[in-house]
Amino acid sequence: MSTITLSRAATAETLVSDPASIITLLADSDTTGGAITANRSKFAEGSFGAPPHFHEKATEAFFVLDGTLQVLTGEEIVTLSKGDFLVVPPKTPHAFAPAPGAEADVLVLFTPGNDRFDYYRLLDRLARKEATVQDLRDSQERFDNHYTESTVWTGRKG
Repeated sequence: MSTITLSRAATAETLVSDPASIITLLADSDTTGGAITANRSKFAEGSFGAPPHFHEKATEAFFVLDGTLQVLTGEEIVTLSKGDFLVVPPKTPHAFAPAPGAEADVLVLFTPGNDRFDYYRLLDRLARKEATVQDLRDSQERFDNHYTESTVWTGRKG
C-alpha cells in the first residue's frame, strides 16, 4: 500500500540550535512507508556542513534550492549551484558544506528512508552540548551514517 505524505512548512519541525546549519524535517521513514526521508538544510557561510561519511543502504540526493554547495563524491569535490541535482549511491564516501564565501539551501533526500529524524535531533543536542561526539559515534549503525576519513575533503580550500 502506498503512503501519501504531506509536510506543511508552517508545522514542520525545524532544528535551530546551530544557526550555521538549520535543518527542517520534512518526511521520515515512518510517515512514508519506508520510501524516503527528506529534509531541507540551510547552511550559513562558513558552516561546517557534514563531515566525510557513507551509508551502507541509503542513496542520498541533493537538490540545491539556492546558493552553492561543495560535495565530496568519493575522491572528487564537485560544486553545485542553484538548480543542480546530485545523487550519491550507497557506500560512496561523501561530505558537504557551502562553498567558500557562499551560503547553501538544499533539499536532501534519502531512499530508502531510515527514521533519520532522531539523528538530526541528536546533532541538535550535540550543538547544545546535551550530547557527546561519542553519542554520535555510537549511533552510526542505527542511522546508517558511517563516518570516515578523506584527505581530499580535509585538504580543500574553504
